Amino acid sequence: MADQQDKAALIAETRRRFEAEYLPDKSDKYDSRDVERLQQDDKWVENYLIWRHDVVDDTLKMIDESFQWRKEYTVNDLSESVLPKWLFESGALFLHGYDKEGYKLFWFKVKLHVRDQKQQLDKKKLVAFWLEHYAKRDHGKPLTVVFDMAETGISHIDLDFVRFIVNCFTDYYPNFLKTISIPACLFLMERWKPNHFYKLI
Repeated sequence: MADQQDKAALIAETRRRFEAEYLPDKSDKYDSRDVERLQQDDKWVENYLIWRHDVVDDTLKMIDESFQWRKEYTVNDLSESVLPKWLFESGALFLHGYDKEGYKLFWFKVKLHVRDQKQQLDKKKLVAFWLEHYAKRDHGKPLTVVFDMAETGISHIDLDFVRFIVNCFTDYYPNFLKTISIPACLFLMERWKPNHFYKLI
């Protein structure tokens, strides 16, 4: 990341260009709360810049895509009261414990996941709920994601859902991933995982 003076200039440029180049035509595609936060939260803008290597054009594209996704998934309004109770009771997705370096663990117990297209949107919203809940609580400190494959059968494997989880970090939650742990099942990831993610495992 750039030094403090350059960082401040990049943050200011990102905000200015987003307001000038994206808001006029797409304001209805964003949640106004995200737009307001972008103007006030330096750390949030900085994380976008870090994740896109301080390239403002790429940073703006990521902000645009993530803001549209956040509105589509109603991220700012997700809570335990609006999501089905069974999602939390299933025990498939949860935050618990820390790794050896002190990073919070985000668990996906694959054996408890059942592939069902009718439930897919709710399950994806649960992922968004947990990520947003933690991001606001710890102001974006990175997570370690654990795909727990213990006692997993082929009927539990849902590459579309796993891909969604990973995409949340690559596309929507900038600089929010420390590492991915996939005990005893690395070969499954080769079918879909971006090459740049090997260094995170």
